[in-house]
Amino acid sequence: MATAARDWTLWSTTARLVVTDAGRLDQAWAIADAVLADIDRAANRFRADSELRLKAGEFARGTMVSDTLAGLVRQALESAASTGGDVDPTLGNALGAVGYDRDIRLVEDDGVPVRAIASARPGWRSVTVSGNRLRVPAHLVLDLGATAKAVAADRVVASISSELGCGALLSLGGDIATAGAAPAGGWQVLVQDTPNDPGTSVTLAAGMALATSSTQRRRWTRGGAPQHHILDPRTGLPAEPVWRSVTVAAPTCHRANTLSTAAIVRGRKATAWLDRSGLPARLVDSRGTVLTLGGWPDEETVGLGAVAS
Repeated sequence: MATAARDWTLWSTTARLVVTDAGRLDQAWAIADAVLADIDRAANRFRADSELRLKAGEFARGTMVSDTLAGLVRQALESAASTGGDVDPTLGNALGAVGYDRDIRLVEDDGVPVRAIASARPGWRSVTVSGNRLRVPAHLVLDLGATAKAVAADRVVASISSELGCGALLSLGGDIATAGAAPAGGWQVLVQDTPNDPGTSVTLAAGMALATSSTQRRRWTRGGAPQHHILDPRTGLPAEPVWRSVTVAAPTCHRANTLSTAAIVRGRKATAWLDRSGLPARLVDSRGTVLTLGGWPDEETVGLGAVAS
């Protein structure tokens, strides 16, 4: 059957849904829209009516939250645990301190110098989720942006494949998830962060995911100093831009995104750590030089097959 695609704007990025059965596209998009809207209502820190914002005052004493928010927090904590805290969901205050306190399209330089703040220190270990009861210490603010988009991509394609029986790919900016059967020849994906970066085309096997984390997108200035959205939890400041971008392939987008984000935070120490994961990775340094690890194929149209998690 012929594939079909739909593109739209979501969360200040471009979304693209592809299905292997063109006749199912409208149904697939309806499923995607419902799953993404549910996640947005639960965890969007820029929405005054999101569950994350509405219940923020209750987190310190512990409060019951929806299945969606509880699940997103659990996966964010999994990312923190697996990276030694490099991907920390408690950096809401720190993001505000560097100016990322509203949708990226609205962020402006107000001339206030950036400073590290005490609450920027890793706090994920003090967050607990027991069933649907969530507790977050009063001095911390949750921001699930580092993982929620990738989790959303995984959930959307899994739902489409399960409900409609066709293959699906969803790209949310740099986060790409697939589920179900791939089209003939596999999923064709261009890996290129910005138009000025070196690009390569890869073929994703069925069920594989890809995530790219970047220091070149979601940028702004604060007090005249350049900023980007990936913070080092140890300082509460943007990670040193050793890498322009890091791309990882994994069985889930959540896993791929966790590793790519942590690699940005780890800077020069990321290469040995990523190599030990055994997963294919592609890093572009500040000069545009490409480094590949874990069996990432040569810079041409090539395949990324199933890999161990």
